Amino acid sequence: MPVKALIYEGPRTMTLREVDPPYPVPGEVVVEVAYSGICGSELSGFMGQSSVRKPPLIFGHEFSGRIADTGSGTMLVKGSRVTANPLISCGHCTFCRAGEEQLCADRRLLGVARAGSNAAYVAVPEDRVVLLPSALSFEQATLAEPIAYAVHVIEMLTLESGEVLVVIGMGPIGLFVLQVALHYGTTHVYAVDTNPERLAIAQVLGAEATFNPLHDNVALVIADATDGLGAHAVVDAVGSAVTRQTAVSLVRRRGTVIFSGLHMAETSLVVNDMVRNEIITRGAFAYRDDQFCRSVDIIAQGAVGLENHWIVQAPLADGGHWYEQLITNPGRIAKVLLAP
Repeated sequence: MPVKALIYEGPRTMTLREVDPPYPVPGEVVVEVAYSGICGSELSGFMGQSSVRKPPLIFGHEFSGRIADTGSGTMLVKGSRVTANPLISCGHCTFCRAGEEQLCADRRLLGVARAGSNAAYVAVPEDRVVLLPSALSFEQATLAEPIAYAVHVIEMLTLESGEVLVVIGMGPIGLFVLQVALHYGTTHVYAVDTNPERLAIAQVLGAEATFNPLHDNVALVIADATDGLGAHAVVDAVGSAVTRQTAVSLVRRRGTVIFSGLHMAETSLVVNDMVRNEIITRGAFAYRDDQFCRSVDIIAQGAVGLENHWIVQAPLADGGHWYEQLITNPGRIAKVLLAP
């Protein structure tokens, strides 16, 4: 019997259609989706600006639900409450053997290389599935994937108490990086964004101070707060030319900049200044398997998450509207969860 799925059919075109339900091959399970989150990385795909998301395609890689069917050889039980690591790696290359699955050259992501979770059902390899603690709601569990990304970023930095972190971009990733940093003991976290409503969320979540570059001289404020040295680390959670350049300008000599945003494929940087100041730059992509599992535990502890008034729960049929809304005027909305 056909089931509902939200299909990306071209730039800014999402259509609810009936499709054949996924069938679990050996080693896979089919999850009945409770919620599927809209990821910031999918917005560029929605606008037709992604080189990896080609129509027709079912987006979605942040989700939770119950196991509806199992393929042969699987040990999981129907009805189990789950989320899943959507990054499928080969399991045997140099990086996979080293526990760095996110760097696997043959990695495949749900919602990119295969049908994603913006549908009533999604098929997932059994070894990607993570069982949910009983106290964890489906809504909270849907946040596990972006929070795992934030865990990866902060574990890259290993900041000490008293050091200064600046996070640029208060979309979901930036908000989660802020919270994970605080959870890991970073005491001075500053938030930067041009959206005052997102900055207000950051303030509530524990940012020491928030800055809007449309009104604030961020470089001057950070310099004043650090005796002129600059931040120990800066995370660019946007990925535009301006935010990447800003990140480099705010960090101290021999400080670290993490580039996590994928908004623009190519931008310019003042490399001579980076060389002279021995600035360390790193890219951060996705997360390791252990970090994904750790994100579920962190959410279950109540240490990281979002209040309900910052989350919109919407029918899958309204998905196209919410993709458009997140691009044009997100306001105070930090995350949209689509319910099939």
